[in-house]
Amino acid sequence: MKHYLLLLLLAALSACTAVSDSGKGEVVAKVYGNYLYEADLEGLVSSGTSKQDSIMLVKRFIDNWIRKRLLIRQAEKNLTAAQTDFSKKLEDYRTSLLIYTYETELIKQKLDTVVSEAEITAYYENNKQNFELRHNLVKVVYTILPVDSEMKPAFREIMSNPDTLLLDSLNMLASSNALSYYNDTLNWIRFDDLITQIPLETLNQEAFLKSTTFVEIDDPPFSYLLRFEDYLLSEGTSPIEIEYENIKNILLNQRRQALLRQTHDGLYEQALRQKVFEIY
Repeated sequence: MKHYLLLLLLAALSACTAVSDSGKGEVVAKVYGNYLYEADLEGLVSSGTSKQDSIMLVKRFIDNWIRKRLLIRQAEKNLTAAQTDFSKKLEDYRTSLLIYTYETELIKQKLDTVVSEAEITAYYENNKQNFELRHNLVKVVYTILPVDSEMKPAFREIMSNPDTLLLDSLNMLASSNALSYYNDTLNWIRFDDLITQIPLETLNQEAFLKSTTFVEIDDPPFSYLLRFEDYLLSEGTSPIEIEYENIKNILLNQRRQALLRQTHDGLYEQALRQKVFEIY
């Protein structure tokens, strides 16, 4: 059926076609001794495509093939033999691709990808100078309430205590009364990201963070209550929690390089012992 459809398409494109002895079917187009065959169109038209769309796809493919061949012909006429000799570049590309494929498979088979907490911590402690903090970070809890909420005093009492934060009580209260709330006291977030969510205005972030634990903002129709649990100022040392994945990738990359270096050196030393190469 597909073969019959293809023949119909070819018939619609041309009233007559050349017969090929290449085993690839009829010749569809010819440009300066280059032939496009019926077999080259296999798979071009997917099943279910209308006849009109099928003809358009085939026409476009043939037209593009002709244009490309004409451009190649023009390039060959206008470039020198040296300019059209790509043998060295192709060999270099093949060599690079071969080595890359081998090394990728070697890493996949032999690289130990388990990085322990101890390794990450040790690297962090020994390289703290490389982990400069570029943004102010905070650990914060906040709730968003209707500006006229009767529960605002209860939230204020829980969140403004300077000595402790009753997180369980806050979660219970917020789950049934807050429009939205954030209660992750374990992870750092950028202060700049926080103020995109909360209408918090401050001219000096450092001074604000040093002097503020609790803040309440009325910005109708909402009220925002924020409790800052901790902060880190930019230009200090980035915490290990932030750098965890970065350090893990650094250590894995070091292992990759060590594995490849060991493989390269091993191959060279083995070849040297077996005298499989000579330097003149």
